[in-house]
Amino acid sequence: MSNGKQPGVANAVTRSSGSDQISVELSSRRTGMSFQRTRMSADRTLMSVIRTSLSLISFGFTIFQVFEKLRDQNVITHAGAARNFGVTLVLLGIVMLIGGIAYHVQFMVHLREQRAAMMGEGLVHGESKFPPSLTLITAIILLLIGIFAIVSMLFQSGPFG
Repeated sequence: MSNGKQPGVANAVTRSSGSDQISVELSSRRTGMSFQRTRMSADRTLMSVIRTSLSLISFGFTIFQVFEKLRDQNVITHAGAARNFGVTLVLLGIVMLIGGIAYHVQFMVHLREQRAAMMGEGLVHGESKFPPSLTLITAIILLLIGIFAIVSMLFQSGPFG
């Protein structure tokens, strides 16, 4: 086995492999790990969008509810401006979340295409899978909750109305 290959395994690198072959193998593994780090970085970016959107949605919803309840109990006579501000914050949170989800999906599709191309050229192994993004699932659930809240606020229906 002077060529560094194991029987039945193409291009296997062992201790007895040449230094150039070992260097290429290590570089390929580092590149593969960098795809995973980039994927996790994209998830962290989406998490920051989720955090900001959640703050906008919850703050807007709270403002809306407080002034709606004050108006219902005749503490104030007109709460239109504050209610509109609350609705605007919720809408802004929803729009921001839609933009973050769209950016994340676009980025991940490009990253997967790049990884597949590099795997096809043999530059990375691609042994580890790209799991489904729990952050993306969370963002979609929050988007649905935000849409449900804004519909409930605008049409005074449902538990939020």
